[in-house]
Amino acid sequence: MLPLALVAVLAVRHRAVLAEGFGHLATARWPWLLAAAGATCLTWVAAAVTRQGAVVERLPRCRLLATQFAAGAANHMLPSGLGASAVNLRFMTVCGLPLARSSAALALYLLAESVGRVALLAALLIAFPGALRLGSLLPEGAIGPLLLTIGAAAVVAAVVLACVRRLRAAVGSFLRTALGEARTIHSRPSRALALWGGSLAFPALQAAVLVAVGRALGLPVPLWHMAVAYLAATVAVALIPTPGGIGSVETALIVALVAAGGPAAVATAVVLAFRIITVWLPLLPGALTLGALVRLKVI
Repeated sequence: MLPLALVAVLAVRHRAVLAEGFGHLATARWPWLLAAAGATCLTWVAAAVTRQGAVVERLPRCRLLATQFAAGAANHMLPSGLGASAVNLRFMTVCGLPLARSSAALALYLLAESVGRVALLAALLIAFPGALRLGSLLPEGAIGPLLLTIGAAAVVAAVVLACVRRLRAAVGSFLRTALGEARTIHSRPSRALALWGGSLAFPALQAAVLVAVGRALGLPVPLWHMAVAYLAATVAVALIPTPGGIGSVETALIVALVAAGGPAAVATAVVLAFRIITVWLPLLPGALTLGALVRLKVI
């Protein structure tokens, strides 16, 4: 709840910019907004392809796609993507995969998606080195405490694993299962292509949504620079455990677009429209789909 409270404080302090951003939404060009909605729908297809690539068995396509749509609604109930992970874990076990293999497939998906997002960001930063002033994304003096926190968390995790024998055995068993699944997946070219192709397509489509919204609202930032801003912002907020990234994603995206050269008011309008299209409009139908899948025992 602390990140949400911080975002609320920032929203009150900068309410004039938010009000001006909402005012800019009336000037949006609808063809670009429709393109953004289409790219949003394709993100669920990309997620379904990546999920299929993480398991050897063929999953039912229509139910898999519906599950990805429903997982978006579940993602707003639990922090750090746990909602979507829980839905997909349940779906795979209902499809007959053992819990250990389902968990391994879930971990492989999360790893591939993270690697794909960071690799895409790195490639764009190499191609467009001046696309983003990275120093402006973090407050002055924040890098040291951040690295210290990450290092302390790693040390605590290592100590706990070393001291708790049952936990160490469970983690070892999971890693053996996960590595075995990864080897099997990569021995089948079609599955490996689906896994890594989908993991690259998913963040690319999300960035395309932001680019289309930026074009709709006339954001004076080059296309590729907007894509870099999106990827940098989402990588930066990956460790902030807010449900569905609510608050943290909006703040990081506005900062990133301003760092890329966009005016604050227009950048705010772009982020508001982006989150309406990708989060709030699909939320109710996604929740209804989630309820229907539970009643039908698909998950």
